[in-house]
Amino acid sequence: MNSRTLLILAMATASAGLALADDDGPGPASKTVSGSTPTAAEFSPMTRSERLRNYLAGIADGESIFRAAASAGIRQAEDSPKEWRGGAEGFGYRIGDAYAQHVIRRTLQYGASAALHEDNRYFASGQTGFMRRAKYAVASTFLARHDNGDRGISFSRLGAAAGASFISRIWQPRSTNSAGDGAVTFGFDMGTDVGFNLFREFWPDMKRHFQKR
Repeated sequence: MNSRTLLILAMATASAGLALADDDGPGPASKTVSGSTPTAAEFSPMTRSERLRNYLAGIADGESIFRAAASAGIRQAEDSPKEWRGGAEGFGYRIGDAYAQHVIRRTLQYGASAALHEDNRYFASGQTGFMRRAKYAVASTFLARHDNGDRGISFSRLGAAAGASFISRIWQPRSTNSAGDGAVTFGFDMGTDVGFNLFREFWPDMKRHFQKR
């Protein structure tokens, strides 16, 4: 099964999920599903329908599309995997591959986080000081909140990232289908998560600065 087929299946799965989603009424965490970044002090656990909506929204939001396109662009420049070559067709294979991995990761994380009562949304620190906030953003990549607000190792995020990285070896060509390649993909994905969390932490300040100019 090639990456184009996986992309089509992923989009069909997301559409079916939207059709089947039920609504048990808005809860206190509804405002965080739209993509805003509340502070840690505003945390409240998600209801089941909010968790489902958060999952479905993350399947094809701006961040997921940007990440897939950026990953495809980097791999295109590196000619990796070499079997997909260059040009528009090669880029299509690469962006389909990246997006398929994203959907698999989100799906694995959704199921595991629901079972373990982990909340992987990013909550701004509400703290002051660059280093303190940066450390919080980096740590948040590996930690999740539980229903009581306490944070612990995010087994769902780490497991989903590893799972998607290694599952994707199934359709990778010979040059990138080893366990080592899966480990590299896992490391790249976690590093990207760190970058996005730093952006989420500091972007509101940057935005205010630009608006004042």
